[in-house]
Amino acid sequence: MIGQEGPRVSVVIPAYNEGENIEPPLARLIEGVQLDCEVVVVVDFPEDTTIRVIERLAQTEPRIRVVVSSYGRGPANAIRFGIDAARAPTVVVTMADGCDDPRQIDDLVRLVERGVVVAAASRYMPGGQQVGGPLLKSTLSRAAGRSLHLLARIGTRDATNSFKAYDRQFVMDVGIHSRDGFEIGLELTAKARRLGRPVAELPTIWLDRTAGMSNFKMAQWIPHYLRWYRFAFRPHVDLETLRAEADRLVASNGHLEAVPVPAQHTEPAELGNSLPAGERAQHENLEKNG
Repeated sequence: MIGQEGPRVSVVIPAYNEGENIEPPLARLIEGVQLDCEVVVVVDFPEDTTIRVIERLAQTEPRIRVVVSSYGRGPANAIRFGIDAARAPTVVVTMADGCDDPRQIDDLVRLVERGVVVAAASRYMPGGQQVGGPLLKSTLSRAAGRSLHLLARIGTRDATNSFKAYDRQFVMDVGIHSRDGFEIGLELTAKARRLGRPVAELPTIWLDRTAGMSNFKMAQWIPHYLRWYRFAFRPHVDLETLRAEADRLVASNGHLEAVPVPAQHTEPAELGNSLPAGERAQHENLEKNG
């Protein structure tokens, strides 16, 4: 945008031992995104096989970088860390497996710039499609999306899809409470609905991955999706009430309180050797009291 410093969009990609499999999806992303962007690939540990590939690609494509999450393992923590490391006012979360269509990132970003806080790529609206993938997973996802759209008026038919763009300030305001799987997309969409903030969608065609293995743990993560599904049906509230409700929800499930994404932060080291600002103070306090 005119007068804006830094990238227009930060694309956050959680990855786990993707190795060479991540190279074709990243090539399609760089080709498909026309807006000024940065690509932040987030891994869980320094030995992850994705790192060497990203470091090699970054030698000729400076928009790509890799960071190691210090928030704990798992995709939810990787996404949280990536959003914290992002430089742009709009953040797009997409997967490392190449299932998402990166050509839609520009349009999702423009929806956020027009005022929506969550812009969803929807497999289940007219013009959208899911090709491949486990039948049970797609059936549950479709049923959840349809019921949330019709009954909760959540603004999208595909609330569970991780491929979304977010207003980063909105994410900072509401915080991220998820600590497990890919339920962050549903969590933030549910929070937008509870606050009466605008959510929009664009049709997308999702293609099952052709290389590597999926890291989606359906049986383990379904309970976490269900709590945010139920959360979406509660009445509209103000921000303070919403955060208090979410804190109680995660406390009852044995999770930590949300750490908000800071407005200003020190950029994490290239391989994540420094904590993002949102957790650095908490870490320092623990050290003082330890």
